[in-house]
Amino acid sequence: MTALETQLLQALTELDAVVKTMATAQPKPDLLPLFRKLDAFALELPRETDPNLRHYLNKKSYEKARLFLLGRADEIKVGGCGSR
Repeated sequence: MTALETQLLQALTELDAVVKTMATAQPKPDLLPLFRKLDAFALELPRETDPNLRHYLNKKSYEKARLFLLGRADEIKVGGCGSR
């Protein structure tokens, strides 16, 4: 895993943790900075980045991207677009 992918995974993990607190959090956390960070990381990925990871990030399928980076691609369910 590259340094950028490690940073991306950290941001995705942070997003996952924050989302899990949404039901009870007061005040509600602001997710926009995390989404901006994820978008910025996605733009920085080199051309040779796995197309599946690029697809997940482009479609904002952040849970799929997180599972992919964790090496758990077999847990990714087929989405509405027909790809894993």
